[in-house]
Amino acid sequence: ALALALATEGKRTLVVEVEGRQGIAQLFETEALPYEERKIAVAPGGGEVYALAIDAELALLDYLQMFYKLGGAGRALKKLGAIDFATTIAPGVRDVLLTGKACEAVRRKEKSGRFTYDYVVMDAPPTGRITRFLNVNDEVAGLAKIGPIHNQAQAVMRVLKSPETAVHLVTLLEEMPVQETADGIAELRAAKLPVGRIVMNMVRPALLDDTDLALVETAPRTAIAKSLSAAGLGGARRGGLAERLVDPLLEQAEEYAERHALETEQRSVLAEQGLPLHELPLLAEGMDLAGLYELAAQLRKQGMS
Repeated sequence: ALALALATEGKRTLVVEVEGRQGIAQLFETEALPYEERKIAVAPGGGEVYALAIDAELALLDYLQMFYKLGGAGRALKKLGAIDFATTIAPGVRDVLLTGKACEAVRRKEKSGRFTYDYVVMDAPPTGRITRFLNVNDEVAGLAKIGPIHNQAQAVMRVLKSPETAVHLVTLLEEMPVQETADGIAELRAAKLPVGRIVMNMVRPALLDDTDLALVETAPRTAIAKSLSAAGLGGARRGGLAERLVDPLLEQAEEYAERHALETEQRSVLAEQGLPLHELPLLAEGMDLAGLYELAAQLRKQGMS
């Protein structure tokens, strides 16, 4: 949604995923992405969205070709299982490869001198692992003090810590995700990584205002039954449909009031982080391509693009 929101007025955006889920392809209702950049959507105003699913093994083959010109020898290493071994036994190297591929797209320029992409959006791992994933320089420090891997890690960190980079965090208005977000922000700041904004996702619509909520516990049952009857929901007779609707309606109202109180409390916790807050609504019919464009429009409206 953020990639779509940024791809306005002729801008070109690359959205990258690094966890091998092919989630981008599913969301944009397209076939599984190969290990190459592919245009997958056009945004309002003529902007373009490209996508790339980064595979750690293929990124390592790219790396070996780029720095060591191994070519066919690199593919032979893959057949022998050495590539899988390298990316599994040394997770810091794996993260350098994944983030390095995204950073290469950030730095790439066309012959005209213009950057290939105006924005690169990376769908990173969950909040609890984000600092370790992005802080690759520290991760590989014990593995490579000098040499190409060390230099690559430093180049990645120069991009990730630059003023043009921002790490946005997405959360639900629930206790555990909000606490993870607060902890993640503290870790990112300690690592001197640039924290951007907080997106509160799947926010339920406001159905009752404060006055209505106050009535949930105080409104007389008979008055509610009469109101239902007056609205045409059941007759006025004793024990009729109107009276039978009172209990389930009050139960739903109480559940809503509890949820509203929880969300209000969690909003306060997020507000204490001192970052801009954005809200995306819960899409009752689930996420599809139309929903993606709707969320992108919301982000534009809220100034995130």
